[in-house]
Amino acid sequence: MTILQLKYLITIAASSSMREAAGKLYVSQPALSATIRELEEELGIKIFERTNKGIALTGEGLDFLPYAKQAVSQFKMIEDRYIGTDREKKLFSVSMQHYVFAVHAFIKTVKMFELPKYAYSIHETKTDEVLSHVRELKSEIGIISYGKSNENILKKLFREYQLEFHPLMKKDTFAYVWKNHPLANLTEISLEDLWKYPCVSFDQNSENEFYLSEEALGDYDFNKIIKSNDRATSAEILAGLNGYSIGTGIMTDSVTLKDEFVCIKLKEEDPLTIGYIVRINHKLSDIGERYIEELKKYQEEV
Repeated sequence: MTILQLKYLITIAASSSMREAAGKLYVSQPALSATIRELEEELGIKIFERTNKGIALTGEGLDFLPYAKQAVSQFKMIEDRYIGTDREKKLFSVSMQHYVFAVHAFIKTVKMFELPKYAYSIHETKTDEVLSHVRELKSEIGIISYGKSNENILKKLFREYQLEFHPLMKKDTFAYVWKNHPLANLTEISLEDLWKYPCVSFDQNSENEFYLSEEALGDYDFNKIIKSNDRATSAEILAGLNGYSIGTGIMTDSVTLKDEFVCIKLKEEDPLTIGYIVRINHKLSDIGERYIEELKKYQEEV
């Protein structure tokens, strides 16, 4: 088994046909098919099957794909750190749910290290990707939260993924609305008050969306809901449709939102515990340690 075979497998899995994958990889379709066939024979499993709609992963293929991605990701990190032509370049990466305070901590950390060369990454993404990024060390640190509806499943995933969770704060539940929303002048509000307006929620795009929700009240049956995976898009929807989103009240220091949106205390309670995750027994870089120190400046009694 080779890294090249695994890279081919990942590209095919993200394509609708073998022909499309071959085009992306700049190899012939017969050569690509032969490479995957050799991999299947070595592993003793069938990874892909042809259907009327093209090519699809088998059950065994679906099970194997995450391991292939993890292996390729680890190999890429080795290449970047040891084989790359510019070894003086400092590397650092974090992954997070949608929390502005974590972005600000990242900015402050970058400013503290006046380095001539670096390659930093910040991934604002889905809950399952935050978990897998830290598990696979694509990111040193992840920012994540849980409420009463998904606390048990996330703690189970922490154990399975060999992750340590360090709580930073517990936050009450708020509704975010546009400053010109008809209810923007209220100091407290209920979901019943908001029943005719759409709730804008971050799209986890996962079969486990209920369990992996990053918002409070993840198990609530909202009358109207719009899924979005982009912060700016969500803001436009909130303003354009008089929608609302569920949050923690700590997003108001955002330079893009603080003057346009208000947060109102929700009567329905579902406090979120927010913290950071790291791999068990992983030694953090000096930048990683500094980033955690910045996160701890937001720490409250949990």
